[in-house]
Amino acid sequence: MTTYWQRLADRTNQRGTLCVGIDPHPGLLKAWGLDVNAAGLETFARRVVEVLGERVAVFKPQSAFFEAHGSAGVAVLERVLADIAGAGALSLLDVKRGDIGSTMAAYADAYLADGSPLAADAITVSPYLGFGSLQPAFDRAHATGRGVYVLARTSNPEGHEVQLALGEDREGSVAQEIIDAAARANRESGRHAIGLVVGGTHDDLGCDLSEFNASILVPGIGFQGGRIDDLPEIFGSAVELTLPSVSRDVIAAGPAAAALHERVDRLLVAPL
Repeated sequence: MTTYWQRLADRTNQRGTLCVGIDPHPGLLKAWGLDVNAAGLETFARRVVEVLGERVAVFKPQSAFFEAHGSAGVAVLERVLADIAGAGALSLLDVKRGDIGSTMAAYADAYLADGSPLAADAITVSPYLGFGSLQPAFDRAHATGRGVYVLARTSNPEGHEVQLALGEDREGSVAQEIIDAAARANRESGRHAIGLVVGGTHDDLGCDLSEFNASILVPGIGFQGGRIDDLPEIFGSAVELTLPSVSRDVIAAGPAAAALHERVDRLLVAPL
């Protein structure tokens, strides 16, 4: 069984380090000339994968925009995940789940278990019920060769209120404790399945990533003001682990294939 870390390295070596977010919010559906309903949602999301599926390493559907359309929207998400796999790309489902005990195990079964219609190659998870509460997701990811990205230093300006607060030892921040715990778990498993979410919108991250040892998803590029060219300065030696994520700045260019291709190609040539 190949691990998520191995598959990610293979795809990014072939296609470059870019994650395209699929965030079909109502404004974008309207801009594409589509109705704001499950049919418009499906046309939009599957068109993105149809056009870019063989050029992009990773797609990140935002589950909330699909859930907003009820069961019909979730069914569309299932088909989009299948499309991503069919195109040879990896799926990183942005669900930010976090809970305890059997509930966290159920989330892990929904998104990381073989045979689940919503299974993705990786998901985002929230550690703010305690890093250890995510263990069922870690266990399932290890068992099935999938990955998880733990929120550590997010791109939104409000995040510092919790993430840069002092941790339990009163020496490092909460974000640093999450980073260190994830690195320690990766060393113990040897699978490098536990990644981080660290935004690309900060002048100073306020945390140390120099010892981290798995993938770092970097949201906030484009519409939120982050720039791929700035990542080496922000991330230092950890820049080689980064997976920049761009959503609106790519998908707003559609539905024309040429425009989507041009937007992706411009981002892929930006040096890290």
